[in-house]
Amino acid sequence: MTASQWLLMVASFPVDRHSKVFMTAPPTLSKFRQQLILAVLMLCSVLIWLDNTVLSTTLETLADPVRGLGADPGELQWATGSYTLTFATLMFTAGALGDRFGHRTVFSGGLTIFAGSSLWAACASNAGQLIAARAAMGVGSALITPAMLAVLMWTFTGPARAAAIGIFSTSAGVGMVAGPVLAGFLLDHFWWGSVFLINVPVAALALAGLAVLVPNFRSPTRRPLDFTGMLLSIGGLVALSYGLIQAGQVAAWSRVDVWAPIVAGLVLLAVFVVVELRVKVPGFDPRLLAQRTFGGGNVALGLLLFAVAAITFYNAFYLQGALGFTPMQAGLANIPTAVGALVGAPLAARLVRRLSVRVITVPALAVAALTIGGYGFLGLQTPLAWIEFLLLVQGLSIGMVIGPVTAALIGDLPLEQAGAGSAVTNTVRQTGSVIGIAVGGTIMSIVYRRTIEPSLMGAPVPVQDQARVSAEQARHVATAIDQPALARAADDAFVHAMHVGAGWIAVVALLGAVVLLCTLPANGKKDPVPEPEHEDAGSSEPIAAQAPRS
Repeated sequence: MTASQWLLMVASFPVDRHSKVFMTAPPTLSKFRQQLILAVLMLCSVLIWLDNTVLSTTLETLADPVRGLGADPGELQWATGSYTLTFATLMFTAGALGDRFGHRTVFSGGLTIFAGSSLWAACASNAGQLIAARAAMGVGSALITPAMLAVLMWTFTGPARAAAIGIFSTSAGVGMVAGPVLAGFLLDHFWWGSVFLINVPVAALALAGLAVLVPNFRSPTRRPLDFTGMLLSIGGLVALSYGLIQAGQVAAWSRVDVWAPIVAGLVLLAVFVVVELRVKVPGFDPRLLAQRTFGGGNVALGLLLFAVAAITFYNAFYLQGALGFTPMQAGLANIPTAVGALVGAPLAARLVRRLSVRVITVPALAVAALTIGGYGFLGLQTPLAWIEFLLLVQGLSIGMVIGPVTAALIGDLPLEQAGAGSAVTNTVRQTGSVIGIAVGGTIMSIVYRRTIEPSLMGAPVPVQDQARVSAEQARHVATAIDQPALARAADDAFVHAMHVGAGWIAVVALLGAVVLLCTLPANGKKDPVPEPEHEDAGSSEPIAAQAPRS
């Protein structure tokens, strides 16, 4: 998610003037206390963004048998995807929990889970424990995010709310830029678990701030908890992801342990859609996807996030594995992507006011696809300047797509559907990321194994088995047996696999541009950030705000 996405998520939460939502705390907070609450919220936002960005810098270390856990590509896919999977499938239930039990209560519970699972991840002794800990961290983030945005909406009203939203959105940029650099510093000076351990004291400080400063805002109207939908969506995505990742590990699609989970996952997701269609108040409303602009825009965003997640997975191994960058060097090398995204979002906002969403976002998405395809031309001798330029343009173009498209989708919905629309958009986006990691990693694994195979002829069987797992394992065993030729072959095989994968991923992103072209209206100027309605700051009526429905 970019900085603009946080702004859009907050701005899209409606206030229904016909259905007041009152808070149980006193309706007026001092300006100083509001500022302190905003500081706590920004600290939590930076914490989540740091966690979202540090893992990509840590993947290469985790794959190393000596410095890390010796994780294979499938385990690394799960370590990345398990967090996103639980985050995606719990978001639309977490908002309803806040309505029932109070947003501070849910917020505090999420921070506690996040801190505890971060400690678990830091102390993990194998890849399985790390995957489980990352899934638990996703649960914590899913509880934190909607509660965090709800508290912001409850705390501020009138012009102060718009100013607070603008300040709050900068926290994403801080996390995006600082995350890779902080991870690189920690990995260069400490063990890999330190990138997760740093979350614990920050979460403890945030918990203290919540307890002292934040009232327990809640809505008197309790939304139903969609546990059935949550379980079906989790089961479907887990089964689908397992089948896709397993295909990369066994390099075959015909095995029962590959196609059966894929089929089961698709069936469970189909049942999930049917169940949500029959629920009176669904957490995820599939009917919205039948609308041409809303449905097409969400499909395009899902395809874009699919491509971004997959190419980010490749980038981690390319910089540190194939090129031999240190974690700090890799973190610094990725800064242009974050800077480009942060520049692209406001730039697109200005351009959309003068032109239309389609005129700006379709070319931008096409350029993003081309930059992803540009990985097909990167090699072991590519100058760093070209890599940095590619990452800058990629971040810039992605930032110019996500913000305006999300705003246009939410802005086109009736006010009473904006909360449901936000839930659909966030779920589709995160689902695209989960599937992108699974498919992108599987393509890389299959192509790598087929490419490295001729170089393993004549080698001892244990060496062959280890070298087939991944390029990281091949380099390790090559060093152990003093065979630099095997390490070079592994590098070449990885680069070839990256080229093939980047080509397919670019096609997916280009398909997203085509979908945008066909579904967004040709004319009409869209404001990229629809302003939320609010009570007048000087009104004598109680403050009202709709709790975020993520």
